[in-house]
Amino acid sequence: MNGYALPIAIGCIIIAATLLILSRRMQRSTGLPEGRVTYADTSAWRRNEKALFSASHRITGKPDYLVKDGDAIVPVEVKSGAAPATPRDGHILQLAAYCLLVEENLGRRPARGIIQYADRQFAVDYTVALEQRLLEVVAEMRAAAREIEGPHRSHSEERRCMRCGVCENCNERLGI
Repeated sequence: MNGYALPIAIGCIIIAATLLILSRRMQRSTGLPEGRVTYADTSAWRRNEKALFSASHRITGKPDYLVKDGDAIVPVEVKSGAAPATPRDGHILQLAAYCLLVEENLGRRPARGIIQYADRQFAVDYTVALEQRLLEVVAEMRAAAREIEGPHRSHSEERRCMRCGVCENCNERLGI
C-alpha cells in the first residue's frame, strides 16, 4: 500500500493545480475582477433566485455577479453585445441601481461597478452624483407610470421597438 501513496498524492496535486488554472481562466473569460464571487445570476453559474430589494427606494434587482475584492463589493453587469464607444446610459443606471442595492442590503457602498460587454469592459464610479441621477430617473418613471395613458416609450431605435415585448399592443409603435 505504501508504494501507491506517493503517486496518488502527486496525481491529486496535479489535478488540483489543473482545476485552479481552469477556474482562473474561466474567471478571466467572464471579465470578473480579482476576488471571490459571492453572488451570481447568470447561466454560466447556478441561477440565483434571491433578488436584492430596497425598501426605502422600492426597487429590486439581481446583478449578474457580486465580487468581493478585499473589503469592497463590486457589482458586475454582463451584456452579450459588442461594446459601444462609451457605456449606454441605461446600462450605467442599471449598474447604479445594483450599487444602491448592495449598499442597502450588504451595508457597504461600492466605489465602482463593472459593465462587461462581449469584447470590452467599463469600470463605472458609483458617485453621489450618479446615485442622485438614478433616484431622479426612478422618480420620473414612477410619475410616468401614474399617468392615465401610461408611460410613453422611446422609439428612436426601430429594431428595439419591433423586438419590444408589448409591441403588438402598443399604440406608439413604429410602422403603424
